[in-house]
Amino acid sequence: MEKRVQKKIKRIVLIGPESTGKTELTKYLADTFHTTYVPEYARYYIENLNRPYGYADVESIALKQIKLEEAKEKEANQVLFYDTFLVLTKVWFDVVFKKRPFWIDKRIKSSEIDLFLLCDTQIPWVQDPVRENGGEMREKLFEIYRNELEHYQFNYEIVSGIGDERFKNALNSVNKFLEK
Repeated sequence: MEKRVQKKIKRIVLIGPESTGKTELTKYLADTFHTTYVPEYARYYIENLNRPYGYADVESIALKQIKLEEAKEKEANQVLFYDTFLVLTKVWFDVVFKKRPFWIDKRIKSSEIDLFLLCDTQIPWVQDPVRENGGEMREKLFEIYRNELEHYQFNYEIVSGIGDERFKNALNSVNKFLEK
């Protein structure tokens, strides 16, 4: 009987407040490393919702995001990039609803994320129909995400810079991590 060998991939998450370049960086890094990435399902869901979102919507988004992660994991080569992660969703629950599903903390703790790239807020915030948190709240969310990463003792790097410098800094952080 042939035993299937599970390939060990590195998992790298882009996280940060709205409008900090997470999606662009995720696509850039996936392209650079000739791999796939896990897209952010929340944006798609909210853009196609014809009413204000509620608690049940955010939980549905989280569960669908997990399914996307599982599917994309099978397509990845040495590394899989994530355009969002449950830490962000946990904070969304806490900030908007002041409560969260019982399972989310356990799922975050059991995750096998190798590196988080926390995107700072140097990039100007751009309004769009699904963004809610510009101004001071954006800065507050950055600190909340940093505190969450430290709470869970996750390995993380802060990505700063504007334009090409930001892409270069993200790539350097990933390369430094992969060389370990």
